[in-house]
Amino acid sequence: MSRISHRNFKLCLTLILASCLLIGTATAAQAIRMVSVDRPKINMRSGPGTNHPILWELGRGYPLMVIGTQGSWLKVRDFENDEGWVYQPLVGRKAHLVVKARIVNIRSGPGTRYRVVGQAKYGVVLQTQERRSGWVKVKHENGLSGWVARDLLWGW
Repeated sequence: MSRISHRNFKLCLTLILASCLLIGTATAAQAIRMVSVDRPKINMRSGPGTNHPILWELGRGYPLMVIGTQGSWLKVRDFENDEGWVYQPLVGRKAHLVVKARIVNIRSGPGTRYRVVGQAKYGVVLQTQERRSGWVKVKHENGLSGWVARDLLWGW
């Protein structure tokens, strides 16, 4: 192989490998599927069926990451890395977040310079309304609406 064609070969090989890596990363990111509880209360079970023990009772809006499926059952993980199974017809695609910090400030705008209009504690579920550069506009079930720093929340 001449010096020029060897250099071109190495360049092509590098570009092909980089493309494969980018495609694999994009595919993995797209593979993450989130759902939220679409009923007042549902059960998270230890297995895919009503014959399995109930692990947790989850309230409306509670966000879950889907990590597997079996028939109409979804294997899910929550913000505390607890895993279990939920019946797919009982969840939906409405975006919700859960507070993962001890207490978060809910602000009137997307930034720390905005006034605090309320607070939410660890584990509180908030409906996602809008996203803006590291901040999320959320709505609490009591009607309170405002902005929270995205890194203090889990979900989508």
